[in-house]
Amino acid sequence: MQPGELDGARLARRLRELRTAHWPELKVTQQQVAEAVGGESGPLSLSLISSWESVRKPVLPPANRLAGYAMFFATRRSVESSPARLLSEHELTADEQRAREELHAELFSLRFPGGDPTEHDPQRAAHIGPAAAVVEPGTWYFPDQRPIIIVSGSLPKRFRERMPFTDTKDRDYVRSYSLADLDALIEVHGHIRAVNPAADVHIRRSEEMVEDDFTSHLVLIGGVDWNAVNRDITRRLDLPVRQQRRPNDEDIGCFSTADGRVLEPVLDQSNGLLLEDVAHFFRGKSPYNARRTVTLCNGMFGRGTYGAVRALTDAKFRDRNENYIRQRFPNAAAFSMLMRVRINPNGAVVTPDWTQDAERLHEWPSAAEE
Repeated sequence: MQPGELDGARLARRLRELRTAHWPELKVTQQQVAEAVGGESGPLSLSLISSWESVRKPVLPPANRLAGYAMFFATRRSVESSPARLLSEHELTADEQRAREELHAELFSLRFPGGDPTEHDPQRAAHIGPAAAVVEPGTWYFPDQRPIIIVSGSLPKRFRERMPFTDTKDRDYVRSYSLADLDALIEVHGHIRAVNPAADVHIRRSEEMVEDDFTSHLVLIGGVDWNAVNRDITRRLDLPVRQQRRPNDEDIGCFSTADGRVLEPVLDQSNGLLLEDVAHFFRGKSPYNARRTVTLCNGMFGRGTYGAVRALTDAKFRDRNENYIRQRFPNAAAFSMLMRVRINPNGAVVTPDWTQDAERLHEWPSAAEE
């Protein structure tokens, strides 16, 4: 930023530069930008485009408009028709896709210089709460800002029948009560929304998934017992860790690793209470869409799943664990972490600290494989 320059001036200068110099041989007008970025809702006003390009009195565009700018300037084909338009995702070539993602990441960093999507957006800050204002992009940030589907399992009927408001005929019916792992769902949904302000984020039960959902970024919450999508994805992926299904509610189940280890939760032998769960975090390429990711957060029990989520959302531990990921898996296209999740005497989950050797039960790829 130049001396005395207002907040937002760097972004304003970059937006004007894109329009006037990104394609030197083409003259891109504010009208074309307004037509394309406005999308289906109609052209934006020229005065609005001018305000976004004003270095003297910059007006900060919302994050979803920056996603439009990135798509527009990723390909000359945006201006080959009249009116100008944004291409759809499937129309982009691999090179155009990379250009869009790089440009969006650049514009996002100028719009939110501290990684804070609420700094210049009071309405959004009020919506996601003050705690989210310190969230910085990390593993849960998706640079392309494409749709993100959080996939949950459903509580079996035998459990729903014990709960109030789970019958659709009940006047106080609550759909969320049918979802498994609610603590983990609430935690991860809020965090993903906070660091991906331009992306559509939805929660789906595994049985509600439709064709287009499978080709989005997928975040799977919960294990293979109640989440059918988790079972299908783990079957398609060559994972170094497998979660064994529990044959009944009394069985504690286990994770097995490719090197033959079997890892089980730990119970208090005097009363059967859960002392430690085993949980898994995996991030890699989606088997349904090579341009999207899949993330698994699952434990043998619900508190293990919650611990896997909290490892990268807990304000006290997420930066520490993110740093560990960057140092441990610097070049990995995918990584897996099997972890110990301790339970306090009052039943609360202790967030795993991946910098502690005792917390990490299995890592992939190994140092020898990288």
